[in-house]
Amino acid sequence: MKEPKIGQTSERELTVTHDKLAVSVSSGSVEVLATPVVAAMMEGVAADLAQTYLDDEFTTVGAEICVQHLAPSPEGVKVKAVAELTAVEGRKYSFSLKAFDEAGLIATGTHQRVAVRRESFAKKAAARKAN
Repeated sequence: MKEPKIGQTSERELTVTHDKLAVSVSSGSVEVLATPVVAAMMEGVAADLAQTYLDDEFTTVGAEICVQHLAPSPEGVKVKAVAELTAVEGRKYSFSLKAFDEAGLIATGTHQRVAVRRESFAKKAAARKAN
C-alpha cells in the first residue's frame, strides 16, 4: 500500500447527455443533470483516488455520502467532479467533493469509503443472496 496524501485530489469529466437527465433516470421531471448522476460521479472519482493507495487485493466501498446539488446543468454542458482526500482513519477514507459545470459550482459534498479485501467482501455479499 502507498501512503495516503491528505489534500491530494482527483477529477473526472463528463458531458451531460440525455441518459443522465433527471427525466431519464426517474429522479425528477426536468431535463437537467440528475442528482443521482452527480452523486455517482463524485463518488466514483473518490473511489478512483482511494484505489491509488491500495494493493490489488483491496478495494473501497462507499459507506456514506452527503451531496448538496446547488445548480442545474442542461444537456450538452461539460461537468467536472473533484474529490479531495481529507482524512484517513484506519480503513476509512474521507473526502470533500465538488462538481462544476461550465458556469461554475453545481454541487458539494462529503464522502467516506472503507477499504476491504475484494474476495472476502464478494463472499460476504454472496452469502446474503443465499439467505
